Amino acid sequence: MIKSAVTLCADDYGLTPGIGRAIRPLIEQGRLQATGCMTGSPFWPEEAARLVPLEGKAEFGVHLTLTDHKPLGALPDLAPDGKLPGIGSLVKRAVLHRLDKAEIAAELERQVDEFEARMGRPPDFLDGHHHIHQLPIIRDVVMDLWRRRLKARGGWVRSCWENPLAIIRRGVDPIRATIIALLGIGLRLRLRAEGAPHNHSFRGVYDFSGKVAYDQLFGIFTQSPGPGTLVMCHPGEVDEALRACEWLTDQREVEWRFLESDACALSLADRHITLARRPLP
Repeated sequence: MIKSAVTLCADDYGLTPGIGRAIRPLIEQGRLQATGCMTGSPFWPEEAARLVPLEGKAEFGVHLTLTDHKPLGALPDLAPDGKLPGIGSLVKRAVLHRLDKAEIAAELERQVDEFEARMGRPPDFLDGHHHIHQLPIIRDVVMDLWRRRLKARGGWVRSCWENPLAIIRRGVDPIRATIIALLGIGLRLRLRAEGAPHNHSFRGVYDFSGKVAYDQLFGIFTQSPGPGTLVMCHPGEVDEALRACEWLTDQREVEWRFLESDACALSLADRHITLARRPLP
C-alpha cells in the first residue's frame, strides 16, 4: 500500500506558556513536524529555552508578526502607539503599497535575530502570523530574509496558495480560505522563480467556531494529500496570558486534545497517511 504524507505545523509557539505546554508534548509524540515561533513575545526567552531540548524532533521557524501585538522595536509608521495594527488594516495598507519597507524590514530582521539569539542557529523556515508574510511589500522583505539567512542551509518558506477549486471541494470556510490563497499568489510565484523550498498545498483554514467537530475537520484537511502538503494547526492550553492577548482561546484546547489522542493516530493510519517533515522544493 502506497502511503501519502502530510506535515503538521503548529502556529504561535512562544506567544504564551500554555501554548508551549501543548506544542512540546505533541512534538515529543511525533504528532507535529514544525512550529512557528513568535519571537516578539515577552514569553519567548523562557519558551525558547524549553524548546531547545527538542532540537532534531521537529523544525522550528519564525512566525513573523506584524499584527495585534507589540513590536520588538519602534515602528513610528506602522505602530505609532507601540501596538501593531489589526490584520484588516495591514492588508489594506499592503495592497495599496502604503507600508514603509525599511521599517518592516528592520522589525522582521529583529524577530529573526531574536530566534537566533535564543536558539543558537538560523530558523528552519519563515511564515507569518495571520499570513502577513505573503502580502505585497512584506513578501519582498521575507524573500530577502530567506535569501540572506535561510537559503544556504536549505530553509523554506510557507506558501498559503491553494487551488480555489480544491478549497471549494473541501467546503470548509471557502471564502476565507480562498482570500488567503489569492493573496498568496505573488509569494508563490516568487518562491518558484527563486527555487525556494516551500509547501505545495496549504490546508487548515477554518473559523474556529467549533460548529464542526475538529476530528471531522482534521479528516478533511488531511484527505488525499499530494506531495508537499502542509496542514496548519493551533494547539494550546488556555491560560490567563492567552486570554489577555488573544481571541482564539478554547478551540486551541480542542485541537490539542485531538492531536494528542489515539483517534488522531487512527485517523491517519486508517487512511495510510504518514506525518513527514520538510516540504518539497
